[in-house]
Amino acid sequence: MIDVVMPQMGESIVEGTLTKWLKKPGDHVDRDEPLFEISTDKVDTEIPSPSAGVLREVLVEEGKTVAISTVVGRIEEGAGNGTAAPAAAKAAPPPPPPAPAPAPPAAKPPETVRLPEPVAASAGPYPIPVPEPQPPAPVSDAGPLSPLVRKMAREYGIDLRQVRGSGSGGRITKQDLDAYMSAQGARTMAQATPPAPTTQPAVYVPPAPPAPQPPMPRAEAPRARVEPMSVMRAKIAEHMVMSKRVSAHVTTVHKTDMTKIAKMRDRYKGEFQQRYGYSLTYLPFVIAATVDAIHQYPILNASIEGNSIIYHNEINIGIAVALENGLIVPVIRNADEKNVVGLQRSIVDLSTRARSRQLKPDEVQSGTFSITNFGSFGSVFATPVINQPQVAILGLGSVEKVPVVVDDAIAIRSIAYLALTFDHRLIDGALADQFTGKIKSILENWSEEIL
Repeated sequence: MIDVVMPQMGESIVEGTLTKWLKKPGDHVDRDEPLFEISTDKVDTEIPSPSAGVLREVLVEEGKTVAISTVVGRIEEGAGNGTAAPAAAKAAPPPPPPAPAPAPPAAKPPETVRLPEPVAASAGPYPIPVPEPQPPAPVSDAGPLSPLVRKMAREYGIDLRQVRGSGSGGRITKQDLDAYMSAQGARTMAQATPPAPTTQPAVYVPPAPPAPQPPMPRAEAPRARVEPMSVMRAKIAEHMVMSKRVSAHVTTVHKTDMTKIAKMRDRYKGEFQQRYGYSLTYLPFVIAATVDAIHQYPILNASIEGNSIIYHNEINIGIAVALENGLIVPVIRNADEKNVVGLQRSIVDLSTRARSRQLKPDEVQSGTFSITNFGSFGSVFATPVINQPQVAILGLGSVEKVPVVVDDAIAIRSIAYLALTFDHRLIDGALADQFTGKIKSILENWSEEIL
């Protein structure tokens, strides 16, 4: 048997939440085939199988949080596809043959229409049937369900066998329950008006004008909706609060003239797209300039451990990637060994695989300095939070053409703001400004050709 363990997804990560099993006991799995999904504060990704064989045991249920290196399942190595499940899972007896369908009932002669029997005066002109209270519909186990779906099913008495799931593998989601309840409410309203009586009065009496009916009250929308945080969002929240509590955050902002790089991008963007298959952005230029500045100010590439300063020999740049339900910081290892083209290739590769949940565990750890490009969403500048245990993070704002004064004349230049947040426990303001000024100088005087 091969033990399947909870991997470590980062240097500061000590636990992970197993959010979903992609295989069930008895299923064949190939080596490196996705086996289960996990979520931490740094990554929400699929974990590949360490070996080919058959998944024999699942030791950690979905939704459980366990420490790293915990055995979550076991694989019988080398078992072929189609291998029978463990002996305990015996085949169920075949179902009994279906009973013959009953013959269609003979047509009945038309019944004589009778007038309704008189009823007691206290019952009113027509008896009103009172339905007996029905117990809430059973909540069946319709595949893997989130705690929120199970809670809604219990509270509203929903029979999950009547709900069609739109999630992966037919999984029922909260949106499916909302749609089901809306449809049931519309159906109930359509059936709410009883048919009018068909009996003819013995003596004609002119009908009285109908009494005005009060307007039907509108269904009041709830004032709030309560949803539990996803595992990834809860971990991000915990990590951000911890970073604010640990580091003394200070941000310095430098206005940078990106005109030379902007003109270079315009000159090469068509050829670059045709040659490499992806666009050339501003971010690889900023990373390259940051790497050069780190060589001159290596303390920005350090970290703190107790009362000691750890100077890292490698320059591993983390890049913040926005996801649908959070963000993640994959790492470009040895960024000082790559040129602009190589950096752009790494950016595209890591961000694409981050959004498709294909990052490997070692691609989100060992970062020594981080860069976030909030300018891609139109932000001019911001004050980013340090990615622990690092001591600084650089933010790049949007590059915009604005009028500026150049040699006592008005000129149109491509301007961006660089925002460096640093840990004031280790880095003083003067040093932070010198470091950011070095990056600014490299970008404003860029002369290296990229093709």
